Amino acid sequence: MPVDQSISIKKIKESLEADVIVGDDLTGVSAKHIYASDLMSDVLAYGKTGSVLLTGLNTIQAVISSYMAEFTAIIFLRGKKPGSDMQKFAKDKDITILSTKADMYEACIKIARIDGNLPITEGVPIHTKEEDNITSHEFKIDGHDFASAGMVSTQIKSILKTIGYDPLIIRRIAISTYEGEMNVVMHAIRAKVTLNAGNKEIVVIIDDEGKGIPDVERAMQQGYSTATEEQRALGFGSGMGLPNIKKNSDLLNVTSEIGKGTKLEIKFFVK
Repeated sequence: MPVDQSISIKKIKESLEADVIVGDDLTGVSAKHIYASDLMSDVLAYGKTGSVLLTGLNTIQAVISSYMAEFTAIIFLRGKKPGSDMQKFAKDKDITILSTKADMYEACIKIARIDGNLPITEGVPIHTKEEDNITSHEFKIDGHDFASAGMVSTQIKSILKTIGYDPLIIRRIAISTYEGEMNVVMHAIRAKVTLNAGNKEIVVIIDDEGKGIPDVERAMQQGYSTATEEQRALGFGSGMGLPNIKKNSDLLNVTSEIGKGTKLEIKFFVK
């Protein structure tokens, strides 16, 4: 389908016989792509802006990932319905949520048959000021706090949107910061996150206290992961974290010391 065409969420709802959970008024809500996956790192790595997420992963991470990736809506499969915290987050961020009894295969087939050509994928001017540094902020992340995972990244994205940076660079920063934040939650004790945003570059530093990375070069390879099964159940731990940060950033510097922690310095050049 040409990039200037789209399909309405209303048509998708009717095709899947779905219930609307968040966003009763579907007028004007549309999708350019459908992305079907339960792995949130894959969503962040390969999902396209303006997509609808089809997923069976009924956790807050599915909603936060969709926000970071600039998705339009989420459709939960197999009759799953999000909790109140997920609904509130989606409502605050203008993300439409639906629920269908269809499984992933059935949903993809039905949507593809609506117009026959909707792509289904598996698995603002820049703010200017005379001074170079526009704003600086510090945040804290607690390890193993999955209930709050993604909140720091959400705050950073909101700050950058308020300043008025280009949406494309904001999306790259949000994805990179979110992946870094999830690494802290899964593998570290705590971390300090620093955001320095200027006219020429935006720098995010994630400095954690934890066990460190034994082999940084190996950790940068797609598919390498030390995540537990519990962590994988949240949609992460597929070995896409650091590679995804590298892919979305202009410069990534990783330093790590066993028994002390890891520091990520992530740079984005403002054009």
